[in-house]
Parts: sequence; C-alpha cells; structure tokens
Amino acid sequence: MSVRKTSFVPGEFYHLYNRGNSKQKIFHDPTDYYRFIVLLYTCNSENNFRIFLLNQKFDADPYLFERGDQLVSIGAYCLMPNHFHLLISEKKAGGISKFMQKFSTAYVMYYNNKYERTGGLFEGKFRSEHLYNDEYLKYIFSYIHLNPLKLIQNDWREKGLADVKGALNYLRDYEYSSYLDFKGFTRKQNSILEKGAYPDYFPNISDFDSEIMSWISSSLKPC
Repeated sequence: MSVRKTSFVPGEFYHLYNRGNSKQKIFHDPTDYYRFIVLLYTCNSENNFRIFLLNQKFDADPYLFERGDQLVSIGAYCLMPNHFHLLISEKKAGGISKFMQKFSTAYVMYYNNKYERTGGLFEGKFRSEHLYNDEYLKYIFSYIHLNPLKLIQNDWREKGLADVKGALNYLRDYEYSSYLDFKGFTRKQNSILEKGAYPDYFPNISDFDSEIMSWISSSLKPC
C-alpha cells in the first residue's frame, strides 16, 4: 500500500495503518494495548481536552468519558506488537486528521512517560488506502481481523494454515482487535465501533464467520 497522497472525503472509507520506528514494538504488555484501545474511544471527540484530565479517567471507567460529537466512525481495528490497522470514515471534513493527531499524541505521551524515553514513536505519518469499491471495503474487514494469525504462522497466507481450528481459537482469545465485537461478545470495547456507518455485510455472526473462513481457505495474499 502506498503513502497517503489524497485528501480524505467525508462518507468515504479508508484503511489506515502505521508502525513503530524501525519496526520497533509499540506495545509491550497488556496495559499498552489497553491504553491504545481506550484512546480510540476517548479521542474520537470534537471536544478538546488536556491529557492529564484524560489520564484521570483511566482511574475510573474511561468508557464513561463524555465525548460529545465524534470525529470519525470506526468500523474495525487491530493492534499488533509493532503496528496497528484501522478501518475508518470521517464524519466531517478534517475529522480523520484531527482524530489521528489527538490519539497518536496521547499514546506517544503515555508511552514516552512509561518507558522514560523522548522523541517520536511511529514511522512517520500514518498511511492510508482509499477503499474505493464495495468488494475492497468488504475484504478489509477480514484482512484487518486476520492479522493476528501472523503471530502464530507468519506465512499462512502463502502456505495455508497448518491448524485451522487452533487459528480460530487464537483469534477468539486475541483481545486487541474488534474481532470479538463481530463475534457477538459483550464488552465495553463494543462502543468504539459505529457499525451502522458501514454497509451491513454481516447481518449476523454466521455471515461474519463465513466471510472469515472464506479468506482463511483462500490463497489470496494481502495487498
């Protein structure tokens, strides 16, 4: 996928991703993943806030944070040890850029403070791909949610999975993506997504399962 070259358009859909400098890890323990995921929720707000006030919310329930009007609609996400993926659409002009600036700044401040470091964490500006047709948009839901399989078999897309049942169990146990939200699990992270802003490709869990299995069974490689 190429570096972002075009402006974002409200109502269009985009796959965003970024990784750590020199492919370094950006998540080291569950607390790091948790902080990043909560920021996807709390920073999706047109309201400005001070980081220290937001930090106080983590002592209570961050999902009770009063966000007001939101900047973007998040359709799916996945966090990997050294990178992340988002499926996103902006609600009004400038929404994606403002959201990405807010939550990446908040996470870098948290990370640098925790690990006693300074400077940038990510490998330059985030990258994006415009999901320009229905087929591509539907595919991205599977692409994003199947990313964690690289952690148990890096070449699975080329060679196929050695243990399909084990892979599905791994996805079910992987907490750092929206996969469980599409599987019908009840959890606070459900509130990060705005599924209604996206085509209803998966009206029930079995439809989502069928789509995931179709890609697991295929030999297609990621773009």
